[in-house]
Amino acid sequence: MKCVVIGAGINGLSTAIWLQRFGHDVTLVDRSEPGAGTSYGNAGILAAGAVLPVTVPGLITKIPKMVLSKHSPLFLRWRYLPRLLPFLMKYLSFGTKKHVSHFAQEMSYLLGDSYDQHMALAQGTGAAQFIHPDDYCHGYDSQAALDADMPAIAFRRALGYQIDIETGAEFAKTDPFHQGNFSHVARHKNHGRISDPLAYSRALFDHFLDQGGAFRKACVSDVVIAHGEIECVHSDHGPITADQYVFTLGPWVQDISKQLGLSIPLESEGGYHVELINPSMMPKLPVMISAGKFVITPMEGRIRLAGLLEFAGLDAPDNPKAVDYLTRHIAKYLPHVRYDDMKVWHGFRPTTANSYPVIGRPAHLSNAHVGFGHQHIGLTAGPKTGRILAEMISNRPVNKNLSVFDPNQYRAMGVEVT
Repeated sequence: MKCVVIGAGINGLSTAIWLQRFGHDVTLVDRSEPGAGTSYGNAGILAAGAVLPVTVPGLITKIPKMVLSKHSPLFLRWRYLPRLLPFLMKYLSFGTKKHVSHFAQEMSYLLGDSYDQHMALAQGTGAAQFIHPDDYCHGYDSQAALDADMPAIAFRRALGYQIDIETGAEFAKTDPFHQGNFSHVARHKNHGRISDPLAYSRALFDHFLDQGGAFRKACVSDVVIAHGEIECVHSDHGPITADQYVFTLGPWVQDISKQLGLSIPLESEGGYHVELINPSMMPKLPVMISAGKFVITPMEGRIRLAGLLEFAGLDAPDNPKAVDYLTRHIAKYLPHVRYDDMKVWHGFRPTTANSYPVIGRPAHLSNAHVGFGHQHIGLTAGPKTGRILAEMISNRPVNKNLSVFDPNQYRAMGVEVT
């Protein structure tokens, strides 16, 4: 079949490559270069244990203090609040023990074997060199900070994740870069790291092209639907036709999802990174700074500090306060590091109100599939998401009940299955 995958981040790249491997003729479409968005700007972590949503119980009572504090990793543009408020209220309503427990069980399936899924995706490509089987470490400034996080650690352990606790001094024997930074470190085993997310995506893309794939740089704006199927999509470079269409557009999917007959409570989250170019020292392992909720990751020729959460919309310019938040921590956690230059990146993640990504086929459309809404775990879940979509399109069995990810729960009023 002739398949078009619209959106060339990690979800789209994975979908396209697996569709190729299953024998299809595939064209990738993106408004920019493949892997240039959040698939590039992330922390590079294969966060297999990232099974807890942001909306944990008690969050709603902490938000007023968080958005007013310069020491908080949460940022809100007040002029955006009226537009954000309906989504925010629904988003916070999922901060219950019942939802967190169910979410963790379901997301363990999507995330738990992330390293293996990346290795399978990258097999036979130049991308494999960027995948590393590293522990994902969480650093704590004090015993009290570790104690406060122990319920989350115990929760993950109960799901089968191995987490070893070391003193800061013990950890520094493994990674001297962090000598004196932490009281304790939790080492989350069997995770992984991508040492250059953009080079990784480009290597996957090069493989896709080498295997006969096609790429069109275009911005898709409209979907033409008739008799329960997509006839074509319109772009700024003309119409695009196919037998099957896959929409992996990330945060830009909202308008298209409505045209597909879906009403999804979806918002874009802003994220930031700061990179130190050609540093004089390099950490060995990625570390989440528990006190600041950002990650320090060793990259190829640079150190990346990445994270934060900002609600400001897709058109928001860089927030100097968010950049300052990251740069202030350089002096605290990397005072001994000299570097040639510092670069800043600001991008967007798509987040649904219940934090579940949306994966599958809208039942009222015979030739459309979607895969988006992966919030903070797009890089981690991308390879498996793409494989699932390619299996669905190829009528291969998916041995898992995927109802929590099913787009049909969001079918708009008046849309009927024919």
